[in-house]
Amino acid sequence: MFFSCTNDPKEVRDFLADKNLPIGEAYNINLRHTDSGRIDIRMRAPLMLDFSNRSLHPYSEFPKGIKITSIEKNGDSVTIEGDYAKSYKKTAVSEIENNVIIINYAQKNKLTTNQIYWDQKTHYYFTEEKFIFYTPTDTISGTGFEASEDLKKWWVKNQSGIINIKD
Repeated sequence: MFFSCTNDPKEVRDFLADKNLPIGEAYNINLRHTDSGRIDIRMRAPLMLDFSNRSLHPYSEFPKGIKITSIEKNGDSVTIEGDYAKSYKKTAVSEIENNVIIINYAQKNKLTTNQIYWDQKTHYYFTEEKFIFYTPTDTISGTGFEASEDLKKWWVKNQSGIINIKD
């Protein structure tokens, strides 16, 4: 005798969403995105939980951290990493938390904070948390920071520290 049972995939997704369980898990992710044969993004994460089954706000969660490197055509790169991240699919906004570090290697700029939001549609970072921003000539600390994705343009809300101004 043979027995089998099947569940409607939609019912499974709905059941998992109601229980706030991921629909999938991925381990030791090493993703490379290419554009015209050239690697332009690298992403590494020990664990990704897929909550794309959520109807209102589908997201991916990276509970053990994430590291993303964007590589420009000229070879310049920017890396963002943190101990926890959540990326919302509909809005393309990611929240990265705990020991967040963003580095623009060409500009030698570095931002450290405990939480940052990354709007991938507008290529923009922002936080209302405390931060330290390092440039080749300055170290700026404060609360509230906004920047372009490459850290070339940035705005500080409440700052402390010494900034060297060119004449």
